[in-house]
Amino acid sequence: SGHLPDSDAPTVLKYGLKHVTKLIEEKKAELVLIACDVDPIELVVWIPALCRKMDVPFMIVKDKARLGALVHQKTCAVVAVTAVDV
Repeated sequence: SGHLPDSDAPTVLKYGLKHVTKLIEEKKAELVLIACDVDPIELVVWIPALCRKMDVPFMIVKDKARLGALVHQKTCAVVAVTAVDV
């Protein structure tokens, strides 16, 4: 019923710049989604470099409102997926 018995952590989306940065640095993020329309762009422009350095895959999505819909907020600049079901 969508539950993995051997996994301790559930599949979750984490959001917020500080939280996602910490997850990337600790290599707990398995995928990072970055909005392309963040203003000022300097808030997120360094995240792809950090993801490359830590070997974390990232993707740039069209609208921060789409990311916000994922986490039940109005908008969101960056989202991290901490576990991926294969």
